[in-house]
Amino acid sequence: MALKRMDNVGIVVEDLDEAIAFFLELGLVLEGRTTIEGEWAGRVTGLVDQRVEIAMMRTPDGHSRIELSRLVTPAIVEDHRNAPVNALGYLRVMFAVDDLDDTLERLCMRGAQLVGEVVRYQNSYLLCYLRGPEGILIGLAQELN
Repeated sequence: MALKRMDNVGIVVEDLDEAIAFFLELGLVLEGRTTIEGEWAGRVTGLVDQRVEIAMMRTPDGHSRIELSRLVTPAIVEDHRNAPVNALGYLRVMFAVDDLDDTLERLCMRGAQLVGEVVRYQNSYLLCYLRGPEGILIGLAQELN
């Protein structure tokens, strides 16, 4: 059987409301919010007695999603939020934007911080990394015409 699609990327946060507001400002759409718990959920994740509040955020084109999760139980055991970009594991999620300067300005007003600087890749893209709420690392790319 062939792969059909990538369904979503999961990000665990402490403050679900703040994370939702940040990704709304970026331009994602809140599809829904709910609490996941029960024996079946623990069988999927390996976490017994888990209770997780989730919010599903969708890109405007409808093709990509981010699942924001706040674990109520069990307690968080590790924190990777401020790992440098040369750490092993997931690095970042990249978003294509129409206007990089405007997007940066709006996100910085919500506390985002530019990691390095905005750079031009050949004559194709403007690119940057920034840290959003709780140190979430995202990339932004503006295609140049």
